[in-house]
Amino acid sequence: MTERSRDLPRMTADEYLAFEEASDVKHEYVDGYVYPMGGATERHERIVANVLGHLWMASRGGPCAAYGSNLKVSTPDGRFYYPDALVVCSTRDEDVAFVVDPCVIVEITSPSTRRTDQYEKRDSYARISSLRAYLVVEQGQRQVDRWWRDADGGWQHEVLVEMGTVEVPCPTMTLSLDEIYEGVTFPTPRPRRVREPEPAG
Repeated sequence: MTERSRDLPRMTADEYLAFEEASDVKHEYVDGYVYPMGGATERHERIVANVLGHLWMASRGGPCAAYGSNLKVSTPDGRFYYPDALVVCSTRDEDVAFVVDPCVIVEITSPSTRRTDQYEKRDSYARISSLRAYLVVEQGQRQVDRWWRDADGGWQHEVLVEMGTVEVPCPTMTLSLDEIYEGVTFPTPRPRRVREPEPAG
């Protein structure tokens, strides 16, 4: 998603849903404002494909289904987001344009969305009673933030960097960072320029 702007007038949720159905561009809906979503890098899409592919394969034949970024999630605080990937484990009408009961949500960051993914969306998604895990996957480095709901209903958090495996509760599986970042290359960091000291007097 692009940096937040308020170029469109405020809408009710029903107005947003009608507007979105007729729009050629995807928009997210936050506190009455509608925000157009931007494009994605090749690296972003490769990570999405890796994650979604593993979720889809693990879900085959079971009660859960994995979906990509064209399916909206409605949150209890009245917002609508398009996660990069999600898992739903309930029987539903397949004609609906949004879901209210995801079990897992995955967001892949970009420089303009990292803060939104880490804070705004995390807080909003945490209100969904069916949600058991929220993953934020960095696209600029091998790092995954995992929030998950423990047996007492509280939220726990861990950060995996470079190596490790991510526990996914539904479907029950693990995702290694090698699987998440398979085929992904990162830009070589530019060397920092060191200023030469000024000659004395």
